[in-house]
Amino acid sequence: MSERLPPLTSLRAFEAAARHMSFAQAADELSVTPAALSYQIKSLETHLGAKLFRRLNRAVALTEIGERLANGVAPAFAMLQTSWRDACDYVDSPHLVVTAGPAFTAKWLAPRIYAFAEAHPEIDLRLTASLRLIDFERDGVDVAIRFGPEPDDPGLFFQQVAREWVTPMMHPALAARVKTPTDLRNVPILHQEDLARVEPNVTWRRWFEAAGLGPAPEAGARFSQADHAIDAAASGAGVVLGRISLAHNDLKSERLIAPFDLALTLNSSTRLVCPAGTEDKPAIRAFRAWVMAETAIDPIYERSRRYVAAVP
Repeated sequence: MSERLPPLTSLRAFEAAARHMSFAQAADELSVTPAALSYQIKSLETHLGAKLFRRLNRAVALTEIGERLANGVAPAFAMLQTSWRDACDYVDSPHLVVTAGPAFTAKWLAPRIYAFAEAHPEIDLRLTASLRLIDFERDGVDVAIRFGPEPDDPGLFFQQVAREWVTPMMHPALAARVKTPTDLRNVPILHQEDLARVEPNVTWRRWFEAAGLGPAPEAGARFSQADHAIDAAASGAGVVLGRISLAHNDLKSERLIAPFDLALTLNSSTRLVCPAGTEDKPAIRAFRAWVMAETAIDPIYERSRRYVAAVP
């Protein structure tokens, strides 16, 4: 056994694997293959001369020596991350790392972000489309935009940027055939599984019930991502319960029509989230102001609309 420190990459691989208790999840976090991560762990064990993990069936567990090493390595990497972020904060050119869900990124953020970049050329902006749970400090993220219930964490600052509601939306050619809500029984219905996971009551069944139409059709294509469902509706494939924040651009361009006044309101909303105390950093404050201005819904889409709660 050598007391010389092993390569930092192998220690980093060990720290992530010990924290997740999963080689696969650690590999995903570090953007390497599970095989590459496993190789780094084995190299570290060879360098130490002792096993750090017990390989179980579809799981791993730390050995006693592994636990002793993890107890020191985890806070050391946390300190390194903090020191690195502190140094970055003093770099002359400010940077801003933003993460948002894939659907919000595709339908809202990506089509507009050039305007923010043009207005703030001094900010080095970096975007990541992801839904995974964020550790702001460890992941180096400044701002997250998330759809869901209100966070219950005093360590976070959050700001609602969009009051969410859904209503049937369809291609104009399809809308010509759908004169009344009853006509929805004669056209393809599109379902969004990601919305149902967050808001189980926001379904076609609830909308049909609120419209007094009886049971809703169960058949129809199902999509795991809301942006894919909206794009399918805009291509004429069927009718979607479109979320206003995601469909706003398509409504303005008339790729989609929302012919009925009945809308279901959601308990969840789209929020901007960042660590408490960082919300007034210049780059974050500029981004917050821009998001709030851009997420204002055109009144034409809310005027005379009849809102019904998703939960009866």
